[in-house]
Amino acid sequence: MKWSEFFTSSVGKKFVMGFTGLFLISFLVIHVGLNACIWANDNGVMFNKAAHFMGSMVVIRIMEVGLLAGIFLHAIQGLVLTAQNYKRRSVGYAVPMGNTGSPWYSRWMGLLGTLILLFLILHWYNFWIPSRFTGVEEVFIDNKPYDNLYGLMLLTFSNWWVVIVYVLGCISLAYHLMQGFHAAFKSLGFHNRKYLVVIRNVGNVFSIVVSGAFAMMPISMKLGWVS
Repeated sequence: MKWSEFFTSSVGKKFVMGFTGLFLISFLVIHVGLNACIWANDNGVMFNKAAHFMGSMVVIRIMEVGLLAGIFLHAIQGLVLTAQNYKRRSVGYAVPMGNTGSPWYSRWMGLLGTLILLFLILHWYNFWIPSRFTGVEEVFIDNKPYDNLYGLMLLTFSNWWVVIVYVLGCISLAYHLMQGFHAAFKSLGFHNRKYLVVIRNVGNVFSIVVSGAFAMMPISMKLGWVS
């Protein structure tokens, strides 16, 4: 089989989904660690310094391009696979299996992924575009200018509707990860039942902890739990 045929085949598409999924999961680890600096309660000093460090690294800036490509490739492949699966199963079962066949979120991965993509577009509009293109108000720390992304977060999350949208996005992310974490490993060839059970359990914990941490960030800022 040629490489072009592999990546257009069902197996190849699942491989791309698994690889890009794990890449995005690794990004979430870095992102949640960086954003957790807001809980230092130092008026955003640690967070702004960490964000400046990450944003000024050439390697990170190059990886941002790969990240954007990975997100859209993951989303496109997911929508294609969802459409193909729906087409194959358009007849459906005589008796709906419900959650006895699979968890509801595994059957709605396409919808959850679409909601997350819409949430990401809002997130890019609120933070990534200002920090990379339109500019952010500066703050001086140790007599050096830094983009005040912490202040931008406080301003953005001062609106309850934005906080609610972000929390809903994080809930969608949690359910998406619960299914996608172990599915990514399975797509890359991990079929040992014993290992898959461990990976699924680790994935569930990861999904709850990471998504919960992201959700608590806008809530903490809105309720004044950070300063």
